[in-house]
Amino acid sequence: MKRAVYPGTFDPPHLGHLDIVERSLKLFDKVVVAIAENPRKYLLFSLEERMDMFKEMTSHLGDRVEVKGFNSLLVDFMKSEGVEIIVRGVRLFTDFEYELQIALTNFKLAQVETVFMMPSQDYIHISSTIVRDIASYCGDLKGLVHPFVEEKLREKFGCGG
Repeated sequence: MKRAVYPGTFDPPHLGHLDIVERSLKLFDKVVVAIAENPRKYLLFSLEERMDMFKEMTSHLGDRVEVKGFNSLLVDFMKSEGVEIIVRGVRLFTDFEYELQIALTNFKLAQVETVFMMPSQDYIHISSTIVRDIASYCGDLKGLVHPFVEEKLREKFGCGG
């Protein structure tokens, strides 16, 4: 069984993230969504909330997707899971430069390979930062996030309906 890890903070998860997971399943039998606790970063949602949102968002994919949290180096998490392939979504050239540095470092540390995927054209413009900004003003999130994630964002920012 070929497995890959799709790591990130996912604060919040959005449809671009789901797109990468769904498309990864064309290449791999199983995708482990590895959600970083990341205490050095200001996060809107707790690790448990982000995991719940991603689980709900991927529930239609059955047991081919696992959602797990981690608070370690990614390569250490991967060793514990017995996975040697990372999937990363890249939207822009600036994303690629940063992601390439990380991929080369991960290979140096643990000989893990990284597969870069571009989101579908429908989702390439979406980022968690943009989603948080729109949500903070109670803006329309349709087409950006799963309905469950939209509900959680509206609760977080005190937006009605």
